[in-house]
Amino acid sequence: MEYTVFGWPEDGPTLDLDYERFAYAGKFVMSSTGKAVVRDGDEIVAASAFDADRTDEDCLRIRYVTVRLDRRGEGIGSSLLRFVVDRARHRGYDEVKAGVNNPIAYEAFYRAGLAYTGERTGLAELVLSTAADRDAERYRTGLDVYRGRDLDERERAFLQGQTGSSPPAVVASPVRDDAK
Repeated sequence: MEYTVFGWPEDGPTLDLDYERFAYAGKFVMSSTGKAVVRDGDEIVAASAFDADRTDEDCLRIRYVTVRLDRRGEGIGSSLLRFVVDRARHRGYDEVKAGVNNPIAYEAFYRAGLAYTGERTGLAELVLSTAADRDAERYRTGLDVYRGRDLDERERAFLQGQTGSSPPAVVASPVRDDAK
């Protein structure tokens, strides 16, 4: 698989993703965010949108991440997020943050090296950051927030399997350091 920054926010990149195969597809036609993609051959299998935090120019905010429906569960999302974190650091950002609204995405962001800050946004999202502590208690506190929500069967099953668990290991970078 190939990981690529399709463009930074100032480049005005847009992606036309198939709305039947990608959640949040409509968010990727906006040109105000940068985009990173994962390709498997000629096909995009995952995408992320990001921009500088409005209140902290040293922080990159991941706004959206989507994995093609038939490729979910393969770890592609976590690897793409890790790639974005690596590219942001290479570009000079000190921190990467994201708001996460479901426990499966929460786990993917943890695997990419982010951790729960203890904060929530007004959109019922938990805020995760590369600058937050990755201790087990904080990880479980975030999972407990989701337990109190109306979840689908897949999310409930995931949470049940995470009872008493520690944060997952961070995935390896999908791109060699010398290739950055």
